Amino acid sequence: MKAGLYLHIPFCKSKCAYCDFASFAGQEEKMAAYAEKVQEEIRQKALQYPGTVIATLFIGGGTPSLFPPEMMENVLRCLHDHFVFDPQAECTCECNPGTVTESFLQVLKKWGINRLSFGAQCAQPHLLHMLGRIHTWEDVCASVSLARENGFRNINLDIMLGLPGQSEKDVQETLEKALALSPTHLSCYGLIVEEGTLLSHQVEKGLWQLPDEETERREYALCQSMLAAHGFVQYEISNFALPAFPCRHNLDCWRRKEYIGIGSAACGFMGNVRWQNPPALQDYLAGMPSDETVISPEEARFESMMLGLRTMEGVSEKDFLAMHGVSLEKAFGRQLKKPLQEGLIKWEMGRVFLTETGLSLQNRILVELL
Repeated sequence: MKAGLYLHIPFCKSKCAYCDFASFAGQEEKMAAYAEKVQEEIRQKALQYPGTVIATLFIGGGTPSLFPPEMMENVLRCLHDHFVFDPQAECTCECNPGTVTESFLQVLKKWGINRLSFGAQCAQPHLLHMLGRIHTWEDVCASVSLARENGFRNINLDIMLGLPGQSEKDVQETLEKALALSPTHLSCYGLIVEEGTLLSHQVEKGLWQLPDEETERREYALCQSMLAAHGFVQYEISNFALPAFPCRHNLDCWRRKEYIGIGSAACGFMGNVRWQNPPALQDYLAGMPSDETVISPEEARFESMMLGLRTMEGVSEKDFLAMHGVSLEKAFGRQLKKPLQEGLIKWEMGRVFLTETGLSLQNRILVELL
Protein backbone atom coordinates (compact mmCIF):
# COMPACT_ATOMS: atom_id res chain seq x y z
CA MET A 1 0.00 0.00 0.00
CA LYS A 2 1.06 3.59 -0.60
CA ALA A 3 1.11 6.28 2.08
CA GLY A 4 2.64 9.64 2.86
CA LEU A 5 5.16 10.26 5.61
CA TYR A 6 5.52 13.40 7.71
CA LEU A 7 8.75 13.96 9.68
CA HIS A 8 8.86 16.71 12.29
CA ILE A 9 12.08 18.56 13.17
CA PRO A 10 11.14 20.86 16.08
CA PHE A 11 14.27 22.98 16.54
CA CYS A 12 14.40 26.73 15.84
CA LYS A 13 16.84 29.59 16.33
CA SER A 14 14.06 31.66 17.87
CA LYS A 15 10.30 31.36 18.34
CA CYS A 16 8.23 33.47 15.92
CA ALA A 17 5.66 35.75 17.51
CA TYR A 18 2.69 34.01 15.82
CA CYS A 19 3.87 30.40 16.15
CA ASP A 20 1.96 27.85 18.23
CA PHE A 21 3.58 24.80 16.58
CA ALA A 22 5.71 22.36 18.55
CA SER A 23 8.99 24.18 17.97
CA PHE A 24 11.73 24.89 20.46
CA ALA A 25 14.46 27.53 20.49
CA GLY A 26 17.73 27.11 22.37
CA GLN A 27 17.50 23.30 22.52
CA GLU A 28 20.33 22.46 20.12
CA GLU A 29 22.04 20.24 22.70
CA LYS A 30 19.12 17.78 22.30
CA MET A 31 19.47 17.42 18.54
CA ALA A 32 21.67 14.31 18.64
CA ALA A 33 19.31 12.51 21.04
CA TYR A 34 16.37 13.56 18.89
CA ALA A 35 17.98 12.18 15.73
CA GLU A 36 18.50 8.84 17.50
CA LYS A 37 14.92 8.77 18.80
CA VAL A 38 13.52 9.54 15.36
CA GLN A 39 15.51 6.67 13.85
CA GLU A 40 14.16 4.38 16.56
CA GLU A 41 10.62 5.44 15.67
CA ILE A 42 11.28 4.93 11.96
CA ARG A 43 12.28 1.33 12.65
CA GLN A 44 9.19 0.79 14.81
CA LYS A 45 6.80 2.26 12.24
CA ALA A 46 8.37 0.19 9.45
CA LEU A 47 7.63 -2.96 11.48
CA GLN A 48 4.14 -1.74 12.33
CA TYR A 49 3.24 -0.99 8.70
CA PRO A 50 5.20 -3.55 6.63
CA GLY A 51 5.09 -3.24 2.88
CA THR A 52 4.23 0.47 2.93
CA VAL A 53 5.51 2.35 -0.11
CA ILE A 54 6.18 6.02 0.58
CA ALA A 55 4.47 8.13 -2.10
CA THR A 56 5.24 11.50 -0.52
CA LEU A 57 7.58 12.73 2.21
CA PHE A 58 7.25 16.07 3.98
CA ILE A 59 9.87 17.25 6.47
CA GLY A 60 8.46 20.13 8.52
CA GLY A 61 9.16 22.01 11.70
CA GLY A 62 10.38 23.95 13.44
CA THR A 63 13.28 24.68 11.16
CA PRO A 64 14.49 21.49 9.48
CA SER A 65 17.30 23.43 7.78
CA LEU A 66 18.74 24.11 11.26
CA PHE A 67 19.36 20.38 11.73
CA PRO A 68 23.07 19.52 11.26
CA PRO A 69 23.67 17.92 7.82
CA GLU A 70 25.21 14.78 9.30
CA MET A 71 22.17 14.20 11.53
CA MET A 72 19.77 14.81 8.66
CA GLU A 73 21.75 12.33 6.56
CA ASN A 74 21.51 9.67 9.27
CA VAL A 75 17.74 10.16 9.51
CA LEU A 76 17.20 10.10 5.74
CA ARG A 77 19.43 7.03 5.37
CA CYS A 78 17.38 5.29 8.05
CA LEU A 79 14.15 6.15 6.23
CA HIS A 80 15.44 4.64 3.00
CA ASP A 81 16.83 1.60 4.82
CA HIS A 82 13.46 0.74 6.34
CA PHE A 83 10.85 2.01 3.86
CA VAL A 84 10.44 1.56 0.12
CA PHE A 85 10.07 4.87 -1.72
CA ASP A 86 8.02 5.17 -4.89
CA PRO A 87 10.41 6.06 -7.75
CA GLN A 88 8.24 9.12 -8.45
CA ALA A 89 7.88 10.13 -4.79
CA GLU A 90 7.51 13.83 -4.04
CA CYS A 91 9.86 14.64 -1.15
CA THR A 92 9.67 18.09 0.43
CA CYS A 93 11.78 19.78 3.08
CA GLU A 94 10.86 23.06 4.75
CA CYS A 95 13.71 25.55 5.04
CA ASN A 96 14.01 28.94 6.67
CA PRO A 97 15.85 31.63 4.70
CA GLY A 98 19.20 32.42 6.24
CA THR A 99 19.66 28.96 7.76
CA VAL A 100 20.26 27.00 4.55
CA THR A 101 23.79 25.81 3.81
CA GLU A 102 25.24 24.11 0.74
CA SER A 103 26.21 21.04 2.77
CA PHE A 104 22.63 20.68 4.04
CA LEU A 105 21.22 21.00 0.52
CA GLN A 106 23.69 18.43 -0.80
CA VAL A 107 22.51 15.93 1.82
CA LEU A 108 18.88 16.54 0.83
CA LYS A 109 19.69 16.09 -2.83
CA LYS A 110 21.64 12.89 -2.17
CA TRP A 111 18.67 11.30 -0.42
CA GLY A 112 15.99 12.18 -2.92
CA ILE A 113 14.52 15.43 -1.61
CA ASN A 114 13.17 17.10 -4.74
CA ARG A 115 11.04 19.96 -3.41
CA LEU A 116 11.87 22.82 -1.04
CA SER A 117 9.53 25.13 0.85
CA PHE A 118 10.87 28.45 2.13
CA GLY A 119 9.12 30.49 4.84
CA ALA A 120 9.48 33.87 3.12
CA GLN A 121 6.30 35.42 4.65
CA CYS A 122 6.68 39.04 3.49
CA ALA A 123 9.20 41.44 1.95
CA GLN A 124 8.92 44.38 4.36
CA PRO A 125 11.52 44.54 7.18
CA HIS A 126 9.10 46.07 9.70
CA LEU A 127 6.57 43.27 9.14
CA LEU A 128 9.22 40.57 9.39
CA HIS A 129 10.36 42.15 12.68
CA MET A 130 6.78 42.24 13.96
CA LEU A 131 6.42 38.52 13.17
CA GLY A 132 9.66 37.72 14.99
CA ARG A 133 11.29 36.40 11.81
CA ILE A 134 15.09 36.42 11.85
CA HIS A 135 15.63 36.67 8.09
CA THR A 136 15.54 39.48 5.52
CA TRP A 137 14.22 39.38 1.97
CA GLU A 138 17.84 39.37 0.83
CA ASP A 139 18.18 36.08 2.75
CA VAL A 140 15.18 34.70 0.83
CA CYS A 141 16.83 35.59 -2.50
CA ALA A 142 20.18 34.12 -1.43
CA SER A 143 18.61 30.87 -0.16
CA VAL A 144 16.56 30.36 -3.32
CA SER A 145 19.65 31.07 -5.45
CA LEU A 146 21.70 28.55 -3.44
CA ALA A 147 18.94 25.96 -3.83
CA ARG A 148 18.94 26.38 -7.60
CA GLU A 149 22.73 26.14 -7.72
CA ASN A 150 22.37 22.76 -6.00
CA GLY A 151 19.86 21.44 -8.49
CA PHE A 152 16.49 22.20 -6.87
CA ARG A 153 13.81 23.38 -9.30
CA ASN A 154 10.54 22.72 -7.46
CA ILE A 155 10.41 25.55 -4.90
CA ASN A 156 7.55 26.90 -2.79
CA LEU A 157 7.45 30.23 -1.00
CA ASP A 158 5.14 30.80 1.98
CA ILE A 159 3.50 34.25 2.03
CA MET A 160 1.37 35.67 4.88
CA LEU A 161 -1.69 37.92 4.54
CA GLY A 162 -3.78 39.84 7.04
CA LEU A 163 -0.81 41.03 9.11
CA PRO A 164 -1.14 43.95 11.53
CA GLY A 165 0.01 47.06 9.67
CA GLN A 166 0.17 45.29 6.30
CA SER A 167 -1.24 47.22 3.34
CA GLU A 168 -2.42 45.99 -0.05
CA LYS A 169 0.65 47.70 -1.49
CA ASP A 170 2.82 45.59 0.84
CA VAL A 171 1.10 42.42 -0.40
CA GLN A 172 1.57 43.44 -4.02
CA GLU A 173 5.25 44.23 -3.45
CA THR A 174 5.81 40.90 -1.70
CA LEU A 175 4.11 38.97 -4.49
CA GLU A 176 6.10 40.83 -7.16
CA LYS A 177 9.37 40.04 -5.39
CA ALA A 178 8.32 36.43 -4.86
CA LEU A 179 7.36 35.98 -8.52
CA ALA A 180 10.71 37.45 -9.56
CA LEU A 181 12.34 34.40 -7.93
CA SER A 182 10.42 32.07 -10.32
CA PRO A 183 8.89 29.70 -7.75
CA THR A 184 6.75 26.79 -8.92
CA HIS A 185 4.37 27.13 -5.95
CA LEU A 186 3.12 29.83 -3.59
CA SER A 187 1.23 29.28 -0.33
CA CYS A 188 -0.62 32.44 0.68
CA TYR A 189 -1.92 32.06 4.22
CA GLY A 190 -4.08 34.43 6.21
CA LEU A 191 -2.64 35.11 9.67
CA ILE A 192 -4.41 33.33 12.51
CA VAL A 193 -3.58 34.80 15.91
CA GLU A 194 -3.36 31.71 18.10
CA GLU A 195 -4.10 31.97 21.81
CA GLY A 196 -1.01 31.99 24.02
CA THR A 197 1.41 33.23 21.37
CA LEU A 198 3.48 36.39 21.81
CA LEU A 199 1.52 38.06 19.02
CA SER A 200 -1.81 37.34 20.71
CA HIS A 201 -0.56 39.04 23.90
CA GLN A 202 0.64 42.03 21.87
CA VAL A 203 -2.74 42.32 20.11
CA GLU A 204 -4.58 42.07 23.44
CA LYS A 205 -2.43 44.92 24.80
CA GLY A 206 -3.24 47.05 21.78
CA LEU A 207 0.32 47.07 20.46
CA TRP A 208 -0.89 45.73 17.11
CA GLN A 209 -4.25 46.10 15.39
CA LEU A 210 -5.48 43.38 13.06
CA PRO A 211 -6.93 44.37 9.68
CA ASP A 212 -10.68 44.15 9.23
CA GLU A 213 -12.33 41.35 7.28
CA GLU A 214 -12.82 43.45 4.15
CA THR A 215 -9.10 44.32 4.01
CA GLU A 216 -8.21 40.65 4.29
CA ARG A 217 -10.63 39.81 1.48
CA ARG A 218 -9.04 42.44 -0.78
CA GLU A 219 -5.55 41.11 -0.04
CA TYR A 220 -6.71 37.57 -0.82
CA ALA A 221 -8.38 38.68 -4.06
CA LEU A 222 -5.16 40.49 -5.01
CA CYS A 223 -3.24 37.22 -4.58
CA GLN A 224 -5.75 35.36 -6.72
CA SER A 225 -5.67 37.89 -9.56
CA MET A 226 -1.89 38.47 -9.58
CA LEU A 227 -0.99 34.80 -9.45
CA ALA A 228 -3.55 33.85 -12.10
CA ALA A 229 -2.03 36.49 -14.38
CA HIS A 230 1.35 34.76 -13.97
CA GLY A 231 0.06 31.30 -14.84
CA PHE A 232 -0.53 29.96 -11.32
CA VAL A 233 -3.55 27.75 -10.74
CA GLN A 234 -5.34 27.91 -7.40
CA TYR A 235 -5.98 24.32 -6.31
CA GLU A 236 -6.74 24.88 -2.60
CA ILE A 237 -7.91 27.79 -0.46
CA SER A 238 -4.37 28.99 0.28
CA ASN A 239 -2.28 27.28 -2.39
CA PHE A 240 -1.32 28.22 -5.94
CA ALA A 241 0.93 26.30 -8.32
CA LEU A 242 2.18 26.34 -11.86
CA PRO A 243 0.64 23.48 -13.87
CA ALA A 244 2.05 20.10 -12.77
CA PHE A 245 3.47 21.54 -9.51
CA PRO A 246 0.73 21.29 -6.84
CA CYS A 247 2.00 19.82 -3.56
CA ARG A 248 1.06 16.15 -3.80
CA HIS A 249 1.65 15.52 -0.10
CA ASN A 250 -0.88 18.13 0.97
CA LEU A 251 -3.34 17.11 -1.75
CA ASP A 252 -3.23 13.54 -0.46
CA CYS A 253 -3.96 14.80 3.07
CA TRP A 254 -6.95 16.81 1.80
CA ARG A 255 -8.12 13.71 -0.06
CA ARG A 256 -7.91 11.85 3.26
CA LYS A 257 -5.20 9.45 2.18
CA GLU A 258 -3.09 7.67 4.79
CA TYR A 259 0.18 8.99 6.15
CA ILE A 260 2.68 8.04 8.85
CA GLY A 261 3.80 10.70 11.32
CA ILE A 262 7.27 10.57 12.89
CA GLY A 263 8.84 12.92 15.44
CA SER A 264 7.58 15.00 18.33
CA ALA A 265 4.03 16.32 17.82
CA ALA A 266 3.77 14.51 14.46
CA CYS A 267 0.33 13.25 13.51
CA GLY A 268 -0.38 10.09 11.57
CA PHE A 269 -3.46 8.49 10.03
CA MET A 270 -3.64 4.82 9.07
CA GLY A 271 -6.80 2.75 8.72
CA ASN A 272 -9.34 4.19 11.15
CA VAL A 273 -6.75 5.35 13.69
CA ARG A 274 -5.33 8.85 14.00
CA TRP A 275 -2.48 9.56 16.39
CA GLN A 276 -0.31 12.39 17.62
CA ASN A 277 3.10 11.91 19.17
CA PRO A 278 3.91 13.79 22.40
CA PRO A 279 4.28 17.50 21.53
CA ALA A 280 6.71 18.22 24.37
CA LEU A 281 10.27 17.50 23.29
CA GLN A 282 11.24 15.94 26.63
CA ASP A 283 8.19 13.65 26.60
CA TYR A 284 9.00 12.43 23.10
CA LEU A 285 12.63 11.78 24.00
CA ALA A 286 11.48 9.90 27.11
CA GLY A 287 9.40 7.55 24.95
CA MET A 288 5.96 8.67 26.12
CA PRO A 289 3.20 7.00 24.06
CA SER A 290 1.30 8.75 21.31
CA ASP A 291 -2.30 9.87 21.77
CA GLU A 292 -4.48 7.62 19.58
CA THR A 293 -8.07 8.14 18.44
CA VAL A 294 -10.30 5.64 16.67
CA ILE A 295 -12.28 7.54 14.04
CA SER A 296 -15.97 6.71 13.85
CA PRO A 297 -17.71 6.36 10.46
CA GLU A 298 -19.55 9.65 11.06
CA GLU A 299 -16.31 11.46 11.90
CA ALA A 300 -14.64 9.98 8.82
CA ARG A 301 -17.41 11.27 6.57
CA PHE A 302 -17.18 14.75 8.05
CA GLU A 303 -13.39 14.74 7.65
CA SER A 304 -13.80 13.96 3.95
CA MET A 305 -16.06 16.99 3.57
CA MET A 306 -13.97 19.28 5.76
CA LEU A 307 -10.74 18.46 3.93
CA GLY A 308 -12.19 18.10 0.44
CA LEU A 309 -13.95 21.46 0.52
CA ARG A 310 -10.58 23.16 0.99
CA THR A 311 -9.69 22.17 -2.57
CA MET A 312 -10.96 23.57 -5.84
CA GLU A 313 -11.81 20.03 -7.00
CA GLY A 314 -14.11 19.59 -4.00
CA VAL A 315 -15.57 16.25 -2.95
CA SER A 316 -16.28 13.54 -5.52
CA GLU A 317 -19.54 11.59 -5.17
CA LYS A 318 -17.83 8.50 -6.57
CA ASP A 319 -14.79 8.71 -4.26
CA PHE A 320 -16.97 9.48 -1.23
CA LEU A 321 -19.13 6.40 -1.86
CA ALA A 322 -16.07 4.19 -2.39
CA MET A 323 -14.41 5.43 0.81
CA HIS A 324 -17.42 5.44 3.13
CA GLY A 325 -19.96 3.03 1.66
CA VAL A 326 -22.69 5.65 1.75
CA SER A 327 -23.70 8.25 -0.81
CA LEU A 328 -22.90 11.93 -0.44
CA GLU A 329 -26.62 12.66 -0.78
CA LYS A 330 -27.53 10.36 2.12
CA ALA A 331 -24.70 11.64 4.35
CA PHE A 332 -25.00 15.39 3.75
CA GLY A 333 -27.89 16.09 1.35
CA ARG A 334 -30.02 17.83 3.97
CA GLN A 335 -27.18 19.96 5.37
CA LEU A 336 -26.06 21.04 1.91
CA LYS A 337 -29.43 22.53 0.90
CA LYS A 338 -28.92 25.90 2.61
CA PRO A 339 -25.37 26.64 1.32
CA LEU A 340 -26.54 25.51 -2.13
CA GLN A 341 -29.43 27.96 -2.05
CA GLU A 342 -27.13 30.74 -0.81
CA GLY A 343 -24.67 30.16 -3.65
CA LEU A 344 -21.83 29.17 -1.31
CA ILE A 345 -21.36 25.73 -2.84
CA LYS A 346 -22.11 24.05 -6.15
CA TRP A 347 -23.01 20.43 -6.85
CA GLU A 348 -22.13 19.74 -10.46
CA MET A 349 -20.59 16.96 -12.55
CA GLY A 350 -20.56 14.57 -9.60
CA ARG A 351 -18.68 16.93 -7.27
CA VAL A 352 -19.49 19.29 -4.42
CA PHE A 353 -17.21 22.33 -4.23
CA LEU A 354 -17.11 25.83 -2.80
CA THR A 355 -17.97 28.83 -4.95
CA GLU A 356 -15.76 31.93 -4.96
CA THR A 357 -17.94 33.41 -2.20
CA GLY A 358 -17.92 30.16 -0.27
CA LEU A 359 -14.13 30.05 -0.17
CA SER A 360 -14.06 32.90 2.33
CA LEU A 361 -16.89 31.41 4.40
CA GLN A 362 -15.70 27.81 4.64
CA ASN A 363 -15.82 27.66 8.43
CA ARG A 364 -19.49 28.73 8.50
CA ILE A 365 -20.37 26.06 5.93
CA LEU A 366 -18.61 23.34 7.93
CA VAL A 367 -20.51 24.35 11.08
CA GLU A 368 -23.76 23.82 9.16
CA LEU A 369 -22.56 20.43 7.92
CA LEU A 370 -21.96 19.36 11.53
